[in-house]
Amino acid sequence: MSGAQHPIAPVAARYFDGRSSRLHRVTLSVADGVARLDGDARRVAPLAELRVSERSRHAARKVTFADGAYLEIDDLAGFEQLLRQTGHRDGLVVRLQHSWRGVLAAAAATVALLALGYLYLLPAGAGWIADALPVSAERQLGQGVLAALDHQMFAPSTLAPARQQALRRRFAALAPPPAVAGPAPAWQLVFRSSRVGPNAFALPSGDIVMTDQMVALLQDDDAVMGVLAHELGHLQRRHMTRRIIQSSAVTAVTSLVFGDISAMLSTLPALALDLKYSRDAEQEADDYAAAMLRHNGVALDHLAAVFAKLDKLDGGKLPAYFSSHPPSAERLARLRAAP
Repeated sequence: MSGAQHPIAPVAARYFDGRSSRLHRVTLSVADGVARLDGDARRVAPLAELRVSERSRHAARKVTFADGAYLEIDDLAGFEQLLRQTGHRDGLVVRLQHSWRGVLAAAAATVALLALGYLYLLPAGAGWIADALPVSAERQLGQGVLAALDHQMFAPSTLAPARQQALRRRFAALAPPPAVAGPAPAWQLVFRSSRVGPNAFALPSGDIVMTDQMVALLQDDDAVMGVLAHELGHLQRRHMTRRIIQSSAVTAVTSLVFGDISAMLSTLPALALDLKYSRDAEQEADDYAAAMLRHNGVALDHLAAVFAKLDKLDGGKLPAYFSSHPPSAERLARLRAAP
């Protein structure tokens, strides 16, 4: 509260001295920068020493003295007039709370902050955690996911064991691209028959899963190598680990708010299969695959053929896994433009 140079009409209030529970009926008046109580208790205090509580629709306004004594105001209309006449102004937050424009602006700012956090801060944090995880912990993160997927989505591969082994040997013979920082990650190539069509993905455990339907679609071992190199690129950059951490963080916060932490555990297998990588992650994996094929003397036309076939698959309506990738035509154009 601030001072004034003329008397102001007294305001009815209840005074508590802070030492007992006794209620004192008083009136509050202000003159020349000094607050005065009269009635069951008498007291004077400089306005600068008093603290006024925020406005609220349901709580009484309070005026607190320096020693902890306080007033509860009965005449709210008179008190508001007193505050105006003394030049008192509520804080910015209080004024915003009582302004619909301020509420809308605060809501818009909150939504914008949450969006920025989700789009930029959360991925950055997930990347930092993924990079800090030791490989052993990352492998544990992926353990059991393939078993859950086998139960829900996959059947045993019908590819002949000799055919599977030939593809494993072919991929193992490819050297990782030397321009990529760090050694190539450990991997295991496993085959499954899928209920959802052609698919390939890499798990944090190091398993690269390729479906029989993908092999049948490509009908080209060099194209298969391109897909496997792409998935190895995801492993090398720990994209799946980052996405699991990021999505689990969102689910954990949601579960904390709504009280159902079991949702995070029950959705992890489906999450691992249907995670949507960012455009940057897909480009990084494409670049890794292109560099690996070049390094091993495999023509990029084979990788380009993968994108072209995906573009034609099912009249352009791709399964969920492929829908998470950038448009095939865009990837094809970017690949052809690469040196």
